[in-house]
Amino acid sequence: MRLSRFITLAILAGALALILSACGTRSRPVEESVIARAPTAVLPSSMPEPTATPTVAPSATPRPTASWTPTATPTDTPTVTPTATATATPPNPLSVPSVPVQTYPGSDIVIEQKLQPGANYQRYRASYLSEGLKQYALLTVPNGTPPATGWPAIIFNHGYIPPEQYRTTERYVAYVDGFARNGYVVFRPDYRGHDQSEGNASGGYGSPDYTIDVLNALSSVKQYAAVDPERIGMWGHSMGGHITLRSMVTTQDIKAGVIWAGVVASYPDLMSRWRRPVPASVPTRARRWRDDFVAKYGSPESNPAFWASISPSSYLADLSGPLQLHHGTADESVPAEFSQTLYQQALEAKLSVPVEYYEYPGDNHNLSKSFNAAMQRSITFFDKYVKNAAQPAAAATN
Repeated sequence: MRLSRFITLAILAGALALILSACGTRSRPVEESVIARAPTAVLPSSMPEPTATPTVAPSATPRPTASWTPTATPTDTPTVTPTATATATPPNPLSVPSVPVQTYPGSDIVIEQKLQPGANYQRYRASYLSEGLKQYALLTVPNGTPPATGWPAIIFNHGYIPPEQYRTTERYVAYVDGFARNGYVVFRPDYRGHDQSEGNASGGYGSPDYTIDVLNALSSVKQYAAVDPERIGMWGHSMGGHITLRSMVTTQDIKAGVIWAGVVASYPDLMSRWRRPVPASVPTRARRWRDDFVAKYGSPESNPAFWASISPSSYLADLSGPLQLHHGTADESVPAEFSQTLYQQALEAKLSVPVEYYEYPGDNHNLSKSFNAAMQRSITFFDKYVKNAAQPAAAATN
């Protein structure tokens, strides 16, 4: 019995020792594993908060980077800026919608030199300002006392003449005389870079400079005491016809326009249908506008909206007044097709102002064979829409 009790007690004591030993061993390793592994493996793999923290951290991490504007901007700008520039290219200065936004204040007309008088009018070499540049012009004024409101006037836009050969008192003598002797003040601007006019001769198609000079001439004539500012017309030949059309869709101050052998086609037609040798006297910059425009804006086929925006013929609805066109079928400088097409466009547009077209079979660029007929038609047209335009209002006042 004693032996069996001893054995039983011994077994119980051993079991108790084993239990106590096992409890003490578990508590210490668990504490060690938590302290040792929490920074590396245990917390990220076993707790949702650490798992969520790395997810939030990447979205939060760019905040310091984004807040460093000087660092982020240089990195991003080279990529973003070219894209924006290519997409939103500033409008070309020739863009018709952008031209009226500009101002053309002109200036007082200064008489620089009195010239040999005409049949019934005085001739002067005069000057005015255009974009701060002193521009010269031929000015004619009818003899006698002007009407109460002032003389009607015609801005006379000459065609291309090599700038270094151009002289204020030469060329277009008979043309100016035709209007001057019929009771009109005539103002023929030289354009910048011609004869003694300041500035560079940039050409009439790839630059708006000549049109700007003409619009400033118009403003200057309106300020001239002997002129009725409400009765001003515009005449243009060849390149001057292009300038006349561009001016008439830019300002409403031109009561009527007459164009002889005008370069009045759209720019796509100028690109594809105007095949002619370019004189060596034309400055290189003025000759390369086609290539420069295509390189910057694309071809007429790839970017028709741009080419339409710089074509005055796209804006016939904005014509300031009636228009009369003249062209010879044997013109070797400017195809009669240009005037024919413009006239057809005007008819199809059903404009609110009349447009007339006269064609002269077998005649040349200067309408030499039909000069008298074309001049008489031009004078009759100006008399109707410019000289006599203010008479009904004057009669109503009286």
